[in-house]
Amino acid sequence: MSESTSIQPAAVKPEATYLKDYQVPFYLIDEIDLQFDLYEEVAWVSSRMKIRRNRSDNRKNKPLALNHDELILESIKLDGQLLTKSDYILSKQYLTLHNVPDCFTLEIVTKNYPEKNTALSGLYRSSGTYCTQCEAEGFRRITFYLDHPDVLARYSTTITADKKRYPYLLSNGNLVASGEIEQGRHFAKWEDPFKKPSYLFALVAGDFDLLEDQFVTQSGREVALRIYVEKGAGDQAAHAMYAIKEAMRWDEIAFGREYDLDIYMMVAIGDFNMGAMENKGLNIFNTKYVLAKPETATDDDYIHIMSVIAHEYFHNWSGNRVTCRDWFQLSLKEGLTIFRDQSFSEDTLSRAVMRIRDVVDLRETQFPEDAGPLAHPVRPDSYIEINNFYTATIYNKGAEILRMLQTIIGKTPFRKGMDLYFARYDGKAVTIEDFIGTMEDVSGMDLTQFRLWYSQAGTPQLTVEDHYDQDQQTYALTITQHCPKTQGQADKVPLHIPVCVGLLDAKGNEMALHLDQEPVAFEKVLSLTTLRQTFKFTGVPDRPTPSLLRNFSAPVKLNYPYQEADLLFLFKHDSDPFNRWEAGQRLALRVLLKLVQDYQRKQQLTLPDELVQAYDVMLKQDGQDLFLQADMLALPSERYMGEQMEVVDVDAIHQAREFVLENLAKRLRVTLKEVYDRYHDQSGQYQFNMEAVGRRQLKNACLALFAYLPEEAATVIRQFENALTSNMTDTLSALRVLSNMDSVERQWALDMFYETWQHDALVVNKWLSIQAMSRLPFALQQVKSLVASDVFDFKNPNKVYALIATFSQQNLFHFHAADGSGYIFLGEMVQILDALNPQVSARMVKPLTTWNRYDKERQVLMRHQLERMLQDKKISTDLYELLTKSLEGCTA
Repeated sequence: MSESTSIQPAAVKPEATYLKDYQVPFYLIDEIDLQFDLYEEVAWVSSRMKIRRNRSDNRKNKPLALNHDELILESIKLDGQLLTKSDYILSKQYLTLHNVPDCFTLEIVTKNYPEKNTALSGLYRSSGTYCTQCEAEGFRRITFYLDHPDVLARYSTTITADKKRYPYLLSNGNLVASGEIEQGRHFAKWEDPFKKPSYLFALVAGDFDLLEDQFVTQSGREVALRIYVEKGAGDQAAHAMYAIKEAMRWDEIAFGREYDLDIYMMVAIGDFNMGAMENKGLNIFNTKYVLAKPETATDDDYIHIMSVIAHEYFHNWSGNRVTCRDWFQLSLKEGLTIFRDQSFSEDTLSRAVMRIRDVVDLRETQFPEDAGPLAHPVRPDSYIEINNFYTATIYNKGAEILRMLQTIIGKTPFRKGMDLYFARYDGKAVTIEDFIGTMEDVSGMDLTQFRLWYSQAGTPQLTVEDHYDQDQQTYALTITQHCPKTQGQADKVPLHIPVCVGLLDAKGNEMALHLDQEPVAFEKVLSLTTLRQTFKFTGVPDRPTPSLLRNFSAPVKLNYPYQEADLLFLFKHDSDPFNRWEAGQRLALRVLLKLVQDYQRKQQLTLPDELVQAYDVMLKQDGQDLFLQADMLALPSERYMGEQMEVVDVDAIHQAREFVLENLAKRLRVTLKEVYDRYHDQSGQYQFNMEAVGRRQLKNACLALFAYLPEEAATVIRQFENALTSNMTDTLSALRVLSNMDSVERQWALDMFYETWQHDALVVNKWLSIQAMSRLPFALQQVKSLVASDVFDFKNPNKVYALIATFSQQNLFHFHAADGSGYIFLGEMVQILDALNPQVSARMVKPLTTWNRYDKERQVLMRHQLERMLQDKKISTDLYELLTKSLEGCTA
């Protein structure tokens, strides 16, 4: 959740930071009083810090070294005495003072130019609003400080600014004073009673629409809720307010966590690198995770807003009250909070669909990361640029580890462990070891082997064999685990892997499971702790069909020789929603990969009747979860198909998947139209609840297949026209179909959409993404034209993500064009972005870093772009680290 602008010449290799080198701070800061004087072009920052030598550190006479990044030092006083240049050493990264007292007060004045801060890190001014982003190392761009998470201080912040331009002056904690001062200016003073690390500091100054409400905690305290959004967007904040109240209520029930300040504030900012930031009491959000109304936001937007707002709020305890000792422990707060927000979404939205979507995200982002040159453990051993470790491994795999831990020790002991963790370490900066140790204390289990999940990179692969003995009426599952070598880790050790299983009889009923001396149950969690292990069930009257890895109980790849009949059976009967969906995915994936081979061999492509019939039966089943049905209709993505291949054949993958979609549409046309008509007629006025969402999701899943049915073009156009100004979910679903039709209606719809919504930045971003995803031959040329237009802005991360990231990360067929044009385009974009915002450039370059997964011709073209960028003498450390790791890691 941070930015970096540290620049290194290409010839100089940046130094790495290592976990093994961690040392406790030489000095601690107990209090810091900040004064911000904000003007249009410049910001003056004065800090007054009470500093003392850390008594737990026996190293005497250590100098005080305060971090900084591109700061302009105006003055410095030690215990009221003005220092001269001979009293300190000012280098590129540190302000160093020798021979300081054991306890002292340090006062520093710096000058900032926030308008020039295009990296959006530290204090910046964008679109007329002052804002901060301090995680991970942005505070050192505001003032000189011990900018590390294990230095916790109490903050007081006074802000002065022009009252007319900046009527709202916000910071952490509680507002203790405010008023007017001379020359049309005013001030606000905030005090945060809780100690916090510098990365949780926040400041916002601007003019907003304000939505207010309140929440009464479980102990009866009243908390003021305030959401600040850009002027004119006040009517789009109601769902965010609903989301925060739901999250606060859920956290009290599920984890016993009550909010601790008098006020909770949220601010929506249009120019923001990340999704959101959990600053104490003042959460700052990207506008796309706050603003919503039916006319401008889709069902998925509403869902993401719920999840992200909950995530940032949950950080108040898992990250703020208990924080990280160092950045190697990042998953301690992020993995844990992702697990908490996923649990919230499952409880408040759809348990089945939320779990499926979390796993899809894991498989399409984290699994490739674990298999590529950028693989790293959930607790890394080293890094060059900490910004590069806000990854799917730290977040999503970290969350899966905690889900496994809950499965292994049980939900009740896990909750007790969480309670003890928060009580034991409240107000402290701790480690992953501290967290696991707490769970050991509560559960009585030795989790030594389980800890290896944090230090070992790579995705384990499970191979399952079974044997049924009719005479003995026993059924044995033998599971073997294997983890492929990763960069820097050739030797792997067995992990503790929970494998949740069920057995189905010939009628699809759950069988009672008898395993060793354990109580009889219909579902069992098998604890795999060795390389190869056999589990024998007794009292099994007939050969069962195994339902393996239920609810995706571990982040692994599963290999079991399911026959097509088995998958069809599970797709119809499995009581575990995830595994029912998984059976359909496995069946479709098997068909797709067979078609890829047929395409490569120039053989005729045919679609098996069994797959068509399976979808037909699924769509006709009554009493189903419509939201789940919509997801069950979706095919595995091109990205996921590629991950199953040793050499990714982009062309064959695309052609095979398009063939299946087209033939499913044609052969299921009558059923699709019936389902579409049924739920389209029931749509009515937009409502956000799971029943209504399910109807829209299933209806629009059917509509998506109409793209392959020219005779249904009128249906798509009619939905587009009817929903254009009232229902963005239906509008965008129709526009997505029309954008892939090479017809006059395509351009008409795109023009109509833009003309209607050109003044809404978030909706325009959807328009950009739709075009970036087009399957039509001129997709790249269209993207280039949009980049050159006034609609696009390199300085706005949302625009970059909507257009450039969508094209390079989701439109794989056109990005990986054989002539390398997609690679050249991305390379040029990354270099432009690196000069403006290194964290964004590092995000954008990732599609090129897996160059070794493709054919030799594409490898040469992709490597050329990486090597060319590496020659830039002004390359950022963010980009440098990813380029070098990609090139070094893929040469083995």
